[in-house]
Amino acid sequence: MLKMIEISKTFHPGTINEKKALTGINLDLKDGDFVTIVGSNGAGKSTMFNTISGSFIADEGLIELDGRDITFEPEHQRSRYIGRLFQDPLMGTAPNMTIEENLAIAYLRTAKDPTAIFSRISRKEKDFFRERLALLNMGLEDRMKNPVGLLSGGQRQALTLLMATLVTPKLLLLDEHTAALDPATASKVLELTKQIVEEQHITCLMITHNMNQALDMGNRTLMMDSGRIVFDVEGPERAAMTVDDLLHKFAENAGQRLDNDRILLSGHH
Repeated sequence: MLKMIEISKTFHPGTINEKKALTGINLDLKDGDFVTIVGSNGAGKSTMFNTISGSFIADEGLIELDGRDITFEPEHQRSRYIGRLFQDPLMGTAPNMTIEENLAIAYLRTAKDPTAIFSRISRKEKDFFRERLALLNMGLEDRMKNPVGLLSGGQRQALTLLMATLVTPKLLLLDEHTAALDPATASKVLELTKQIVEEQHITCLMITHNMNQALDMGNRTLMMDSGRIVFDVEGPERAAMTVDDLLHKFAENAGQRLDNDRILLSGHH
């Protein structure tokens, strides 16, 4: 579903601030893969997402999605079939618009007809929005006319997840999408994520700083360090791994201990 071949990205090349953010990334995702990604701050996780979503173009390498070369495709075009959630719940929604309008934007974003506009949202589509909202178990289906700005962080993140998957994307990118939420809300949004991804058979990449999550969710785990993928595990080997194994593996493959306190703290609860 996703192929990344020798992807590299350097910021501020030739200056004192030069930073190699990605170095020869190779990744092959099968249809329906759900991959968790861990690594310390600055390992290149978000940079990799930005390259996939088209926020910027890689310096070298090739990106294919579902057999199509998207290496140089602009971000707005990719957003039709790549859904993305950020750590900040305010990133994915338009606060002054109602829940219904936000869903309409997400729904029409993928519309083939460029003349599709809000006013064309039919009764049938409104019923579909209401149905999807009801799945969240947050009572939002009765608040469709409310501005999104009135929702809590968890409700907004759940809504953004719904918006990203309203029309099934080829690829879903989750960038620590529950890190800013309190533990109870975070686990609710994670449950929803699992449910939606499974139901719609979505290929998914999820950055997390929680080591337990990294092993519990999905079917494959990647570890990044200094702009490289240093470890990639799935199947029986992954099923048998503990958090300590994962940390040990990292030390082995990256030649250093994982230096991110946040990861170590969240590793064992």
